[in-house]
Amino acid sequence: MFATLNDKLNGVFKRLKKQVRLDESNITEALKMVRMALLEADVNYKVVKNFIGSVQAKAMGEEVLKSLTPDQVFIKIVHDELVEILGGKDYDEGKIRLNSQPPTVIMMAGLQGSGKTTSSGKLAGLLMKQKRNVLLVAGDIYRPAAIDQLETLGKQLGCDVYSDRDSRDAVKIAKDALEYAKKTAKDVVIIDTAGRLHIDEELMAEIVRTKEAVNPDEILFVADAMTGQDAVNVAKAFNESLEATGIILTKMDGDARGGAALSIKEVTGKPLKFIGTGEKMGEFEAFYPDRMASRILGMGDIVTLVERAQESIEDGDAEDMAEKMAKHGLDFDDMLKQFKMIKKMGSLESIMRMIPGLNNISMGDMDEKQFKKIEAIIFSMTRQERKNAKILNSGRRKRIARGSGTSVADVNRLVNQLNQMNKMMKQMKKKLGGSNKLNPAMMRDFLKMR
Repeated sequence: MFATLNDKLNGVFKRLKKQVRLDESNITEALKMVRMALLEADVNYKVVKNFIGSVQAKAMGEEVLKSLTPDQVFIKIVHDELVEILGGKDYDEGKIRLNSQPPTVIMMAGLQGSGKTTSSGKLAGLLMKQKRNVLLVAGDIYRPAAIDQLETLGKQLGCDVYSDRDSRDAVKIAKDALEYAKKTAKDVVIIDTAGRLHIDEELMAEIVRTKEAVNPDEILFVADAMTGQDAVNVAKAFNESLEATGIILTKMDGDARGGAALSIKEVTGKPLKFIGTGEKMGEFEAFYPDRMASRILGMGDIVTLVERAQESIEDGDAEDMAEKMAKHGLDFDDMLKQFKMIKKMGSLESIMRMIPGLNNISMGDMDEKQFKKIEAIIFSMTRQERKNAKILNSGRRKRIARGSGTSVADVNRLVNQLNQMNKMMKQMKKKLGGSNKLNPAMMRDFLKMR
């Protein structure tokens, strides 16, 4: 998502970079291109109009016109305005409002197929990482598969799930679940309601009654980012009936143009609280306007990347590998462990998008297929070969290639990759004054950020 918009905006910035000074003429031309890029990204036209007006007012200021780096000043103005339409700099609405008297009740709402049930599970997982005792409630009585799905997610997460397959009363299920949560000392209750159209009066009346029965602390509307402005319009209609407290955008890893993410806060007046960035349970994160603005402009998002690494990589694993790297360098078994650490953090493409300058690089096969190829090559080695790459002569490499169903070139590439990693470690040692100064704690931090 945002790849096309990012390309077009970077095209504007490159043209400005060639200008010695900014003046009214080239600013106007740049803003026309920005306006077109936003409209093509399916951003709400009113949002675009306000955005362009605000950027223009600041770009025409004396400080900008006299700047020696006009392109950088213009980029900063665009970045700051993107942050504003996404939610603002002082953004603290994205947090779940926990009730001082548990349980905190969260009600999920949205269209069928928007990813509501999956988002309920992902949110539960996120809260469980924060040491919250969570209860998932299967409140969709119209789709039996929704109950099965939620119970499966509950088992996967180790989270308690409340369901009543015999009841046809969604309001009663929610009330009973709340009583159960109080008896079992749950911190948070997440109610997965049935998907419904905003024009379906009967189902909308049901969710309003559920709201009145359980008095939720949070009502989160789940919208599919792939539906563009339709998601924004539906969120607005739902909000009129329910008074949502926040929005979750799913499928942000897709190839949608990104207009929903850029419009939804301005149009609905409700904060975007979470985004789904993939199919895995861990690919779900709190929304931060400044981080998203940086991703849109191709500046990466190192903060989120480091947070994801800290969640995914166990301190013990990082410590052990760091100590080994500091003393002897890595072998193929270590490389395999490192790739597994990276896989825990999500898809390689999503990780690359967070690294400044690499967000637009197409990874092609460098994803799940490539990881499997690397695993196949390493698994085709003997224990001795994994520990000592120096013994891999041409005969051994041919045997490994045959055993892994790959080519000798693939094996050579992997060997070179290992050598490069160890070479980089040696260079780091020299820069820090020798191996005795390269302590495991420093290496652990390096492992968690690379």
